[in-house]
Amino acid sequence: MLAKEGLCTTPPMGWNSWNFFEGRISDTILRQMGDAMVANGMKAAGYEYIIIDDLWTGGRDAQNNLVPDAVRFPHGMKALADYLHARGLKLGIYSDAAMLTCGGVTGSYNFEEQDAATFASWGIDYLKYDYCNAPQDVSIAFARYKKMGDALKATGRPIVYAICEWGQLKPWLWARAAGGNLWRTTWDLRDVWQSHNDKLTGILEVFDQEEHIAQYAGPGGWNDPDMLMVGLNGKGSSSSAGNNGVGCTPTEYAAHFALWCMLAAPLVVNSDLRQLSAQSLQLLNNKDLIAIDQDTLGRQAVTVFKQNGIQVLKKELAGGRMAICVLNRSDSLQSGQLSLGRDLASSGTFARCHLIFGQKNITAGRMLAYKLAPHACEVYVFTQP
Repeated sequence: MLAKEGLCTTPPMGWNSWNFFEGRISDTILRQMGDAMVANGMKAAGYEYIIIDDLWTGGRDAQNNLVPDAVRFPHGMKALADYLHARGLKLGIYSDAAMLTCGGVTGSYNFEEQDAATFASWGIDYLKYDYCNAPQDVSIAFARYKKMGDALKATGRPIVYAICEWGQLKPWLWARAAGGNLWRTTWDLRDVWQSHNDKLTGILEVFDQEEHIAQYAGPGGWNDPDMLMVGLNGKGSSSSAGNNGVGCTPTEYAAHFALWCMLAAPLVVNSDLRQLSAQSLQLLNNKDLIAIDQDTLGRQAVTVFKQNGIQVLKKELAGGRMAICVLNRSDSLQSGQLSLGRDLASSGTFARCHLIFGQKNITAGRMLAYKLAPHACEVYVFTQP
């Protein structure tokens, strides 16, 4: 699969304002997020987009141009984009394929060309386009998304197009044709490992929904299982609904991040970058896991083994390498061994095996031993001779 105009040859990486700040977002906060991304090493690790979500707009002016909220964005969006660009970062923005957004403010329906031109004039690099208050009909959704996709292309500015339909109309079947570079595959993710609630989807529920759509992901267009909960620790707003503000354990956050990297998912953080713990920052900047997510082959992992609470994912990597993730889905300690050929469906010959969380090289034998705490995972990268 060829990337459209060179955009998103690997999954985008960045930060989004929604779960932590929601309507409290402002010019000042966004600049601080950009500065924090540079200072804490995230930019060096590959994160680059600062994405404004819903509730930023102040409506339209006399010429029907979108304008930002004048109190929270007194300098306008162009000045904010210039500030971030000067630091090697990119600015993303949000709108909706209806008259009103999810938050009830001005959307872009019937103003697609005008709004796309406005975004381009501001120096916007990324558009998250939602589908609240729009008809639940796949032909209408495709038409509305394609109209904005065509409008973005017509500006001549390379703007990443993130389609946010939540997977109900199976956007993996049509979003690329509408111009999308990534498309949401599920409802909003919550800051909980497993919710047992289809309205408040946890990490495991969202992960399971990626099971049969790996074939649709690749350079230029990615399945998007929603943002990373790492660093929220129960302090988000909408993301914390249904979990009593507890969040996940460090083990669960580590598995969450590793699974998203195996899925070649967009890596979009939505916690407060100014207050990330050393543990969260170390995880988010894990160069070995990021390298799996950003691998140039662009394959999404597939399940090759699932039994007694153990699930194994395999992700083919460039250069004949292979990543294996062994996940303990159960609530008890699990140990055992897996056959590289029989259980992991690999007939290749590998010279080296790198254990990522253990940060060590091990002998690439035919049997892979594991011992995993509840909800823990381990990731291995196998290299050919």
